[in-house]
Amino acid sequence: MQRTEISSLGEFVFIEHLTKDFKPKNKSTETSIGDDAAVLNYGEEKRVLVTTDMLLEGIHFDLVYCPLKHLGYKAAVVNFSDIYAMFGTPAQLTVSIGVSKRFSVEDIEELYAGIRLACDLYNVDLIGGDTCASMTGLTLSLTCIGEANPEEIVYRKGAQPTDLICVSGNLGASYMGLQLLEREKRVFDGDKDFVPAFEGHEYILERQLKPEARKDIVESLKKANIKPTSMMDISDGLSSELLHISQNSHVGIRIYEDRLPIDYQTASMAEQMNLNVTTVALNGGEDYELLFTVPLAMHDLVADIDDIHIIGHITAPELGAALVTRDGAEIRLRAQGWNAFNEN
Repeated sequence: MQRTEISSLGEFVFIEHLTKDFKPKNKSTETSIGDDAAVLNYGEEKRVLVTTDMLLEGIHFDLVYCPLKHLGYKAAVVNFSDIYAMFGTPAQLTVSIGVSKRFSVEDIEELYAGIRLACDLYNVDLIGGDTCASMTGLTLSLTCIGEANPEEIVYRKGAQPTDLICVSGNLGASYMGLQLLEREKRVFDGDKDFVPAFEGHEYILERQLKPEARKDIVESLKKANIKPTSMMDISDGLSSELLHISQNSHVGIRIYEDRLPIDYQTASMAEQMNLNVTTVALNGGEDYELLFTVPLAMHDLVADIDDIHIIGHITAPELGAALVTRDGAEIRLRAQGWNAFNEN
């Protein structure tokens, strides 16, 4: 019998392979697999948005440097981000956890304190979940339920040639925060007197340990009467997400190296670690910024919104997806960001 390694497919091809024969049977399933959230229609004025995420200790987080309260906060916020990426509003959250014997009641209280803080700040209700024993450490599975007016929902599939490509915030900061934490962990190696070298790097550490969903950007776009033609959040890296929009919208992409927004701390840490900062911005992942497209005619409107950056434009599909470097060369974009099944 043929054996195919999951890592040879990659996460998204693997999901597509497993789910390609599942066709919606219920009229209420308006949009299923393939976007940041599923869209359900129960005949009400608003649509229901549903997204889910799983986090495994040793894969998605390391408790050597990730406080439990921060982990709870981050786990909730990354789910909220998926709802905002559909131009919706998160409303309810379920949390299921697998807990090993090494955790105390007080430990899990800290985890839930972070979840509660996120729910309070984003006005989301915790409505249920499940708890079970685990043999392999801590496992989290969260599902967020949101809502949106049907005419406001934004998918990955609506980008058109000449549309502008925009991102919120800046790129690569979370990845460089992770690299810093990993570096100091290796230096620490159990030394009880060790003091980590974090001074001056607070911003990139916060982007890794306590990210925020860009509720403010969605609100600013709505206030300016701008509805993106496509949108998603940047969780697996800018390159990967651009290729999702390219594939779902059947379009080509051109982004420009000199337009990528990069924070000073990100650039400084990349230089210290001999990493190419453009590669970091393209492939770092876990930024949870919003990537979206708008019609060219909205250039002035979107340019006036604080913390939004125009980084390129949509092209004809036959032109493919590429980065235009500072010297004018074109480099084909590749999905080199986070891959859950890549051992490296």
